[in-house]
Amino acid sequence: MSDALARLGKLDSCAVSDALDKLGLAGAVTGLERLSSTQRIAGRVLTVRLDRAEGRPPGPPRHLCTAAIEAARPGDVIVVEQRTGLDAAGWGGTLSLGAKLRGVAGVVVEGPARDIDESRDLDFPVFARTHTARTARGRVVEVETNMPVTVGDVVVTPGDYVIADATAVVFVSQHEAKRVLVAAEGIARREAAMARALEDGTPISQVMGATYEDMLKRKDP
Repeated sequence: MSDALARLGKLDSCAVSDALDKLGLAGAVTGLERLSSTQRIAGRVLTVRLDRAEGRPPGPPRHLCTAAIEAARPGDVIVVEQRTGLDAAGWGGTLSLGAKLRGVAGVVVEGPARDIDESRDLDFPVFARTHTARTARGRVVEVETNMPVTVGDVVVTPGDYVIADATAVVFVSQHEAKRVLVAAEGIARREAAMARALEDGTPISQVMGATYEDMLKRKDP
């Protein structure tokens, strides 16, 4: 695991989102639910983009997302864009098994996923916009692997970083990772100090006063 991933794995989505705010960067996506497992995940991104099958010429048979699973390295996170508006799953249980065996840390689906109970039994993290029983077969097809995709209003590029937990999914551009991590670690240190102050009896109005309100505006030392 790279140093950046090891550092990211010690943070949570809120600290990273606050760091992005502090630096004026986009990356936080809300409304993607953690449907299986209780794990917090952090990893490098592989991407898959799906589109409507209707109107596309038939090509060689290949199940969606299998190319990404086979290309994945241990700890990677697969990010699937299924923004067609169709009620059709962009991920399923057999894919979760294949990904887990490959060492994939989890999957993020901008769209529906299915076979959630199977993913729970596998303890494989699936984050998705919603869930469905309806298959992708005959409805959506894979059109690109490892090309930029859009999740929420964030453009995600292969090789970017992602952290996902029960609160949100947050993407960090690989080109901005160093300064985002520095800012997020500073925020996490200050929040830990605030927690210690509360436990030591400092009134919460003081702890949550100017220091907290200015935290995103000041540069870390």
